[in-house]
Amino acid sequence: MSTSRRDSHYDIVVAGGGMIGTCLALALAPLGLRIAVVEAVARKASAQPSFDDRSTALSRSTQRMFEAMGLWNEIVAASTPIRSIHVSDQGRFGFSHIDAEEQGVEALGYVVINRVLGSVLQSALRTLNGVDVICPARIVDLELAPEEARAGVELGEGERKTLHCKLLVAADGANSSVREMMGISVQKREYGQRAVIGNLLPENKLDNRAFERFTPQGPLAVLPVADDRAGFIWAVSEHDAERVLALDDETFLRELQEEFGYRLGAFSRAGKRASYPLTLSKALRLTATRSVLIGNAAHGLHPVSAQGFNLGMRDVAALCDCIADSRAESDGIDPGDEELLQRYANWRRSDQNKLVRFTDGLVRLFGSRRRPFRALRNLGMLGFDLVPGVRSVFAKHTMGLAGNLPRLSRGVPLK
Repeated sequence: MSTSRRDSHYDIVVAGGGMIGTCLALALAPLGLRIAVVEAVARKASAQPSFDDRSTALSRSTQRMFEAMGLWNEIVAASTPIRSIHVSDQGRFGFSHIDAEEQGVEALGYVVINRVLGSVLQSALRTLNGVDVICPARIVDLELAPEEARAGVELGEGERKTLHCKLLVAADGANSSVREMMGISVQKREYGQRAVIGNLLPENKLDNRAFERFTPQGPLAVLPVADDRAGFIWAVSEHDAERVLALDDETFLRELQEEFGYRLGAFSRAGKRASYPLTLSKALRLTATRSVLIGNAAHGLHPVSAQGFNLGMRDVAALCDCIADSRAESDGIDPGDEELLQRYANWRRSDQNKLVRFTDGLVRLFGSRRRPFRALRNLGMLGFDLVPGVRSVFAKHTMGLAGNLPRLSRGVPLK
């Protein structure tokens, strides 16, 4: 292979260098494939939208993945464990909870600031010899043929190049332009809500507890983060979001306190706030000729259960499994083989559909003010604590440990 040909020919091209795209490149490293990551945003943690000051809850299966990839020791040092989850419905008596000790684990999950996680991932990516990061750049046209995929890449200032690969992976988010070029449609439903995110200082320590509070406006999650602070994700109605974001810190904290209550004492020292619209999205299929969707390009969830990133990580793990198994079954490896991609799609469909139904069901159930739904919520909260086995089943799904798990999700390295 000539130098010029090698510069543009890859086994896999990943469109999108956020957390999911970067994790895929890192996870595939043991297989010795030649990979290109095409990212539109300059490669510094402060610029990449995935690597901002939001906090992400890492499930047990995601923790195991990072352990298998050799990254967990660095990530856990900057993470806060969740040892219990407290669930309540505003205006209703009682609450439900999940406890790590009851489930026989040291933590139900971990909370990490995206910026910190991004720094770890990017540092690890820079150590890989087989991965080229092409950035800032974006894929502007795509040709999918039976023998290879060809991606036209715009590098800036009018410069362009064509990348050739056996497999193209769309990991460029919920509004994926590459998914559109692949000819895959997506179903979307607007929730009429925006997530207002930020952090604050509670008067009382969270003691490794996470809170999910259902309010008339929408769910409010409060998560333990570093330095005794709490990260929050507050779903507010779309028409009220602009007003909420414009509030001064004192007024904002007062309104948030009214929704959450005083379980953690008084709130103070609010950090910078941001918001994003809440939409349910689901791609009608996961693959096209020599191409595949992962992460938010395949599915976008309401943050009510903090499962979006973890679902995307299981996409990564399953795709890696399929590629690794393909390599073991033959002398060579073709990551874009049609049978391999179909195996991935069949494997992921059940998990993705289940999480979409689960999160959407929670939003509908706890967002409705109709009397039958209110009664159902009361029964559900009681049953959660009183019916044997319900908490364990719920916890297993929350930790990402239900169903047929790929080896990385079980903590087993690819190699």
